[in-house]
Amino acid sequence: MLISFEGIDGSGKSTQIDLLEKYALEKGKDVLKIREPGGTEFSEKIRWILLDKNTDIPAASELFLFEAARADLVSKIIKPALDEGKLVLCDRFFDSTMAYQGYGRGLDKNTIENVNIMASSNILPSITFYLKIDADKSAKRNSVKNLDRMELEGIDFFERVKLGFEEISLKNKHRIKVIDGNKSIIKIHEEIVKYLNF
Repeated sequence: MLISFEGIDGSGKSTQIDLLEKYALEKGKDVLKIREPGGTEFSEKIRWILLDKNTDIPAASELFLFEAARADLVSKIIKPALDEGKLVLCDRFFDSTMAYQGYGRGLDKNTIENVNIMASSNILPSITFYLKIDADKSAKRNSVKNLDRMELEGIDFFERVKLGFEEISLKNKHRIKVIDGNKSIIKIHEEIVKYLNF
C-alpha cells in the first residue's frame, strides 16, 4: 500500500509521516518511509541539485529532474516494496509535481500528467493526505530555518501552488483526503489514522 503526503512547504508532512510510521510499526506493519526527490543514490544527487539555492534551473529542466528522480525511486524502491507487501509512506509524490511545476511554474499540465504517469510506472497512491495551510503560515513556519531553493520562492508562487493542491484535491476526492494543517499535531494524526484500516 502506498500512502503519499502532500502540501506546501511547512505544512507538517514530515511530522505526520513520522507519527504514522510509528503507529503502523506498533500495529505490526512492515513500513518503508521515503521522500521525494530522494530515496536512492541517484535521486539524492538530483535532490541536492534541485534544492541548491545557488543553482539556477529553468522550469522545464526542473520538471525533468523531478521526474528522473521519481522514475529511479519507483523502479528501485517503491515497486519492489509494494510487491513485497510493504506499507510505503512517501513524503510527496506526483501531485507535488503538478502543483509546483504545473501551477507554480506554469508548465503545461497535460505534459506533466503524461510524464508523471511514465515516471511513476502508472503506480497510484492508495490514499493521499493533503495537509492544507495558508501560504503566509507556511512562510512563518519556514522563517526559522535555512531555506532551500524551492522554499525561497515568494508568497505568490506558494499561493499558486496552494491553488494547485486545492484543484487537484477536488478532482481526486476518492484518493485525496484534505486535512486542516492548522490543527494540533495530535489532532491531525488522529484524523489520519481514522482513514486507515490498521
